[in-house]
Formats: sequence, structure tokens, C-alpha cells
Amino acid sequence: MTEVNEDKAKAALGGLYPHLAAPGGPADAAREALRLEAVLRDAMVAKWRDSVAVKSRFFETRGADVLRAAHLLAASFRGGGRLYTMGNGGSSCDAAHVAVEFQHPVTAGRPALPAHNLAQDMAMLTAVGNDVGFGEVFARQMPGLLRPGDVVLGVSTSGNSANVLRGLEAAHELGARTLALAGGDGGAMARAPSVDLCLLVESDSIHRIQETHVAIYHVLWDLVHSLLADDRPARAVALAKRSK
Repeated sequence: MTEVNEDKAKAALGGLYPHLAAPGGPADAAREALRLEAVLRDAMVAKWRDSVAVKSRFFETRGADVLRAAHLLAASFRGGGRLYTMGNGGSSCDAAHVAVEFQHPVTAGRPALPAHNLAQDMAMLTAVGNDVGFGEVFARQMPGLLRPGDVVLGVSTSGNSANVLRGLEAAHELGARTLALAGGDGGAMARAPSVDLCLLVESDSIHRIQETHVAIYHVLWDLVHSLLADDRPARAVALAKRSK
């Protein structure tokens, strides 16, 4: 009965306003817009559910590794060490984000911790890239910066960024501790003997990997500060010794 009434209404509308009821007219365009909106809304819900699921799965299965990384970083800072970060493209942005989180804490009462993004010096990057090759842009900075006990973090969604791997190798050779943020199956980073600990997000979506990386280093930052809460006087002495 309802369909009959709808048909009568459409016929009446067509008689009064033929341009509205005609195929391809405003009424059809409005219906298509609503249909598209519904499809986009469903896609959005599916993506955020997937994002939450990937992050939840990571912390449920690899939370112990995040805690290990926090202890490693805290021990380095406690002894006057520094954090160096590196990555390419979006991972370079994440590397920069990690460094600024530690250098410029946004939470009141949290002290600044020494961290340096190895992709920020354009003169150095272009000099090494031009003279030696892009594969060495991070490794060539290590001898002049690193001391034993420092920590170097490499970020790569695939785990296969050649220059990041080379940087981790150079850091390892110089006595630094090495961390990696990777995705997928971890690529070469997950198997490299030069990587002390690889925090691996097992997903084939670059977006989900990057979103989880952000969650990891925010949690890591908080854990490190919690571990260092009672160590400020001792850490100040260690930093003073390093600067001499």
C-alpha cells in the first residue's frame, strides 16, 4: 500500500514539477548525495574501528617491549645520554615528533630531556647526499654526535629503509643502544643484529602503522618520565659531566 502511495506522490510531483521528478534532476542528485554520505560514514567507522583494533592488538601483545624500551631510554637519560631519531617521509615527521616531545614536554612538571632529530640539518643532509649518497645521510652524522650509552631510534613503516638501517648499524658500532619502530613483518629491522629492540606493528596498512607509532611514542614518553621522576638531581650531575 505504501509503494502505491509513493508512486502516486511521484506522479503528482512529476505533473506539477516535471524538472524535479525527471531522471538526473535535483531529486536524483539529492538521493545520490545522501547515498554517498552514508557510504563515506560507513567507511569512516570501519577505519577508526580498524585503527583502534590495530593499536589494541599491539599493546596487548607487545606492551612488554614498550616497557623494555622505556627502561632502556630512562637508563640512558639517567646516565647523561641523549636520544637521536631518524626516518624518511612520514616517518621522518614521526622522528621529529619524538624528539620534540622529549625536548619540549607539554605536561607541567616534566623536565626537558636531550633529543635530536637527525633529519633537521638540511646542510648536513644535502652535503652527505651529494658527496657520498643518500644511504649515508644518517650514518655520517653519528661519529660527531654519539657517545656510548646514547640511544638512536629509527622509524620505518616497512622496516626496510636503507639509510635508517645504515644509521642503526653505525650507531651500534659506536656503542649506542638502538631502537626501531617498524610495521608489517618488520623487514630487515626486525632481523638486524644492530637493532637492540624493534617495536613492530603487524599491519599491512601504512596509515594504521603510523597511527600506532604515534600512540607508541606518546606512551613511551610518559613511561620514561615516570621512571625518571625521582632521578632529577643525579641526571643533572650526569649531564654536567658530559658537557665538560
